[in-house]
Amino acid sequence: MNLSSALSLALPEVILAISALILVVWGAFQGRSNPIFSGAAVVVLLAAAAVAAMGPHGVAFNGAYVADGVAAFAKVAIYIASALAIPLGDKWLGARGDAKFEFPVLIVLTALGMGVMASAGDLISLYVGVELHSLALYVLAAFRRDDAKGSEAGLKYFVLGALSSGLLLYGASLIYGFAGSTKFTDIAAVVSNGAETGVLFGLVFLICGLAFKVSAAPFHMWTPDVYEGAPTPVVGFFAAAPKLAAMVLLARVLQEAFGGAEAQWRQILVIVALLSIFVGAFAGLAQKNLKRLWAYSSIANIGYAVLGLAAGGEAGMQSMLMFLILYMVDVTGFFACLSALNRGGKPMETIEDMAGLVKERPGLALAITAFSLSALGLPPLSGFWAKFYVFKAAIGTGDVVMQTAAVLGLVGSVVAAFYYLRLIKTMWFDGSVGATDKPEPGARLIAFAMALFAFPVVLIALAWIDPIAKTAAAAFGG
Repeated sequence: MNLSSALSLALPEVILAISALILVVWGAFQGRSNPIFSGAAVVVLLAAAAVAAMGPHGVAFNGAYVADGVAAFAKVAIYIASALAIPLGDKWLGARGDAKFEFPVLIVLTALGMGVMASAGDLISLYVGVELHSLALYVLAAFRRDDAKGSEAGLKYFVLGALSSGLLLYGASLIYGFAGSTKFTDIAAVVSNGAETGVLFGLVFLICGLAFKVSAAPFHMWTPDVYEGAPTPVVGFFAAAPKLAAMVLLARVLQEAFGGAEAQWRQILVIVALLSIFVGAFAGLAQKNLKRLWAYSSIANIGYAVLGLAAGGEAGMQSMLMFLILYMVDVTGFFACLSALNRGGKPMETIEDMAGLVKERPGLALAITAFSLSALGLPPLSGFWAKFYVFKAAIGTGDVVMQTAAVLGLVGSVVAAFYYLRLIKTMWFDGSVGATDKPEPGARLIAFAMALFAFPVVLIALAWIDPIAKTAAAAFGG
């Protein structure tokens, strides 16, 4: 394949890379952020999403880049979520005097890294994508440099991220040493009848490194502190798009490179999934800060996504994609609500702050209720269907271990229901603690749009999204 054909396959990433460079120069000359600058970044991301949806499929750069249905599905969701993060973050930071032109640029660079992750076809492009998106996320976590908690969040994320990168590189080097190649297709040929000890050790280290990126237990230690200290809209972004990118990357590694060793890596994934579900469920019970609470919620929910991936095959891949798409609706909407709520100029970030919210801001209280019930898994909200796909795939394997894991996952969901219901009870039945500030219109609009999707309107969306995810999963690795 010649260079022009390869670049046409990677056109979404080319658009983002060139646009990021132009935005940096533009921002450096103007010296500050403004609606036109942020709007340009949003347009770039939406254009990349459109190109990814309509672009050709194939393999480029000697197998390092893969453009297929799963990559296109993931990129469209990732780029749209990134586009939503820009107006949310700009308004929130602007209200606190921290708006800077670097914010939209960092979001575009993060999206570029996530696009590379979704299309990685070998261990080198895998690492490049992971580090490109991670470096931008470290800066976003500490974007408010004068805020002590924000600086702490960025430092913790960076230090622990360096540890995970070490695990990732060590695992990749072991796999290369024992398999003799970095390409997923070549590795698949080596492990077609199961992975030998050396390759299996490398795979374990690789899974550990990627588990950190999705905040799966027991590699979740950074998540509560980073979520609490980072700017609220940034946390909403952290909890959505990067998880989808990392899970698609993990799926590529396991199903494309190590498909012949499924019986071996499935055991690891089931353990990680159940640990994540129960750590997220039980640790969340003690949380009073909403950002920390939803950090543990995200740990539990990534456990369900990992469980879907562990099911393997077309059904497992489809369940993972559907779960994360529907989860992104809940988490983005919830943090849009949180971004819109202030009292006396200070963010409302604890459960106590939400007391009597239905009397002050009934619309936002109803939206938060919808997202909480959806994350709980109450039918017919989007969270119910997300878990339905996962449990269906796990039970459908016919494997006793997977079926047992599905039952235990349901138990974890029941435990986690307590902290969602506690938040709802506080908003609807406790006495108000004071009037809230006027919500920021943009954040409120995004929150209401997401809440509409989380309600039964999701049934209409499912009729459209489900066949796309199924088609993408069917062709995955083919």
